[in-house]
Amino acid sequence: MFLIHNAFESGYMNLRDQLRGKVPENELCRLPRRFDIIGNIAIVSIPPDMKLYNDEIANVIKKKMKNVRTVVNKVSKLKGDKRVATLDIIAGASTKTIHREYGFSYCIDIRQAFFNGRLSFERKRIASLIEPTENVLVPFCGVGPFVVPAASANAQVYGVEINYEACRSLIYNCRLNNVEKNVHVINADASSISKMFRSGFDRAIVPTPYGMDHFLEVVSPAVRPGGHVHFYTFKPKEHIPELIRKYEEMGFGVEFYRRCGNVAPGIIRWVFDLRVPAALNP
Repeated sequence: MFLIHNAFESGYMNLRDQLRGKVPENELCRLPRRFDIIGNIAIVSIPPDMKLYNDEIANVIKKKMKNVRTVVNKVSKLKGDKRVATLDIIAGASTKTIHREYGFSYCIDIRQAFFNGRLSFERKRIASLIEPTENVLVPFCGVGPFVVPAASANAQVYGVEINYEACRSLIYNCRLNNVEKNVHVINADASSISKMFRSGFDRAIVPTPYGMDHFLEVVSPAVRPGGHVHFYTFKPKEHIPELIRKYEEMGFGVEFYRRCGNVAPGIIRWVFDLRVPAALNP
């Protein structure tokens, strides 16, 4: 078991630095330093009472990031079963885009389905661990950023996603990346996994939404003894030793873990590579 620190941070340029002189100094601290880019769309979070700076913010982003065609303001956090935020377009015309990473392409409408561009390295890392002919389970699979690389490694991948629009995009993306023969798309609630599958998967990739740590116990029984679970969780750094002890007390082998970026002040996304013990699947 060992830890490596994240070498990838999502912020492309320091937004505050670029806006210095254009936005009053006492207001700059209320703006984020970073923003996300998905395809040719930039996503920024602007406080509601700072809308008068929307045009300036959009112009700065588009000037510095030549590939950006649309800038949207993230008005709300992710909400509902679809896990989508409320987005207002402040420059451009469309929330549809094609996002490319590590040789794969993903068509997505960010108003219809969730996509996290900050986990690109993770998706590549896990795909590199997959052996041909593995059976892989991916709950919360969205439009397929974990599914497609796994299927490209010649695994049989079962993607479970409750958002119907995301499933439609996933089917399209499998065709776009020529992996449709290796992918099984299931439009269902991930909490029903225990009813859908018996133990038998070689691996589960679980990009768990915030506050849903109980899904480790939901998903792991579907993985064969000795199989692997890649489990994502959100915790402060100081909670990690306690979490490792908890996983070990549950019988898991903690083979590897790493931080995958900050999501809020003091809150970090972590991934744990766990080996499933025989006791979980008698």
